[in-house]
Amino acid sequence: MNHHTPSTRSSVAACRAVVVGAAGYSGAEVVGILLRHPGVEVVGLFGSAARSENPQRFDQIFPRFRGWTDLKVHAASIEAICALKPDAVFLAVPHEASHDLAPALLAAGITLLDLSAAFRLRDPDDYPKHYGFAHAHPAWLQSRVYGIAELNRDAIRRAQLIAVPGCYPTSVILPMRPLWDAGVLEAAPIIVDSTSGVSGAGRALALKSLFCEVSQQPYGVFKHRHQPEIAQEVGSDVIFTPHLGPFDRGILSTIHATLKHGVGESAIRQILSARYNCEPFVTILDAGAWPSVAAVSGSNRCDIQLAVDESRRHLIVCSAIDNLIKGAAGQAVQCLNIRFGLGETTGFALPRAVPSVPQEVLS
Repeated sequence: MNHHTPSTRSSVAACRAVVVGAAGYSGAEVVGILLRHPGVEVVGLFGSAARSENPQRFDQIFPRFRGWTDLKVHAASIEAICALKPDAVFLAVPHEASHDLAPALLAAGITLLDLSAAFRLRDPDDYPKHYGFAHAHPAWLQSRVYGIAELNRDAIRRAQLIAVPGCYPTSVILPMRPLWDAGVLEAAPIIVDSTSGVSGAGRALALKSLFCEVSQQPYGVFKHRHQPEIAQEVGSDVIFTPHLGPFDRGILSTIHATLKHGVGESAIRQILSARYNCEPFVTILDAGAWPSVAAVSGSNRCDIQLAVDESRRHLIVCSAIDNLIKGAAGQAVQCLNIRFGLGETTGFALPRAVPSVPQEVLS
């Protein structure tokens, strides 16, 4: 069986790719996009180092991929990964695992796209506090490139280690970073309330993630590990409150900020439109249309809307992304495309043309 969908596989692959963490939600989404990608050959799939010595087929773990590939998910090891001679490796594994795997893979000259937080924060002192482990590779924290494609495209083209942003941070950084850079926001903290679908918690069993238990509720109040990442990349102090939502995938973020005197809604809309009008995966919605998780589900898109109460100088921005795609796998593949010159939208399904309806049906 071919490792790719026959109709989309090119005769010569431009990039040999390995996915580590293919048995998780984000890793599986990476695999799914790459199997449709005409410029990538998926040469190996790996799970955790503790995975059984009897590897399981990927399409048995995720039956929706039945017929797409005959690859098995093997136990991860540096030797096994390097033996496949990949150009790029996606690390969709826990933070500590990425931290331990990355240096040897980088030393082998492989380009890494790390979906964990192991290299997102620049200050090594932040890791014991927010992630519970001491960071042993501070030099890579300085040389890695933060993988927001729309904001760091030139640096991504030259990067060997790309730290793919977190899902919550992506939903905030995309709308707010251009506004902070433009100098239109007061120095008061930006307040962010975000709700994520249950897939954001991964596949591990947890009581609050069970079908009969899941409910809309906040968690990690004043202590969520994505807060320092958001503040670092937006450039402003941030008060971030995440919520669990009773749906499977997607993030909706509602963001509050105070505008400087004389800044109105038209100015905010102009800044965001100027920044994103030519971006294929960011949409500034028409006035009156508000983002929803349903509208972006399964896509690599971020939808953004805003409103301003000019009497209070109060800005509200809402954004929506699919946490597993634009918040993880899709963003990683977008960075791969940039890094290897494959065409930024390659591998992402385009909207199907709406079929014409015969006139007699309409009459």
